[in-house]
Amino acid sequence: MSNTSAQETLLKARAKLLNELGTLSQLLHGSWVERYSVCSRAGCKCHRGERHGPRHYLVVNEAGRQRQKYIPNSQADMAMKGIAQYRRLLEIADQITQLNLALLRENAHANR
Repeated sequence: MSNTSAQETLLKARAKLLNELGTLSQLLHGSWVERYSVCSRAGCKCHRGERHGPRHYLVVNEAGRQRQKYIPNSQADMAMKGIAQYRRLLEIADQITQLNLALLRENAHANR
């Protein structure tokens, strides 16, 4: 494969990934936590092992500190989608890095 053809292939792959970035509008940078709890009512079933929950939280960093944000059950699917989009963002960044490194190598070979 010629240098120009290889560069074109790499550039097209990078453009495709950059276009995909525009579709990640709901991304959430955080960790998903499900909690089950015990209440203060003495006769409640939660004291016999049937805990209340799950309650959903998104753990995010704010000003260098971890914060847990409560996510209502009605919003859990949307939050999970946002977390999945963030994971995809990281994958895309890794792939673009590899493509850019390959482009640098191609340019170095062309300049010899």
